[in-house]
Amino acid sequence: MKAFVSAVSAAVLLLLPSGGGSSDRQAADPPCTGQIHANPGFELGTTGWTAGPRVVVFGDATRPAHTGQAYAAFAGLDVTRSDLLRTTVTVPAGCELTVRFWVRTLTTETRRGDYLNVGLAVTGIPPKTRFSLAFDGGSQWRQYAMSTGTATTERTATASFLASETAGNGVTAFDVDDVSFTLS
Repeated sequence: MKAFVSAVSAAVLLLLPSGGGSSDRQAADPPCTGQIHANPGFELGTTGWTAGPRVVVFGDATRPAHTGQAYAAFAGLDVTRSDLLRTTVTVPAGCELTVRFWVRTLTTETRRGDYLNVGLAVTGIPPKTRFSLAFDGGSQWRQYAMSTGTATTERTATASFLASETAGNGVTAFDVDDVSFTLS
């Protein structure tokens, strides 16, 4: 009888899961958490972004980035022109995307003429301008946020920053930094 109990005990021990086997596998991130853009602070230049030739610059002591060393700079030449910066990310089904970004406005403008329009386009929803910022935005970094809402299917979301500058009304420069794309 003692041999039979030992044999049954050994068989049960073989069937029990061991704690060491699962340490070799990494747990998958839940689909609706975390930052999903690889270059939110422009530290890698325009990697992951579609940008005009003069958009990404490096900060210095007189005009530092919000964090890190780089930021996107728009306009500031007192000429009639536009600068565009955009990126597209994939939003999994059932997730909401929140885009947060920081803007600083430096200006000699005395009336509205230069703008930074910030938009968010999502698959199945027409593009929409969420913010239209002008010369009175302030010389300190300010944070803004916009969200997509949730959907039952996977979507793409495109965030865009379009600066429009008009000649002869003073110089306005819009600086953008730390554009985070967070799922929840």
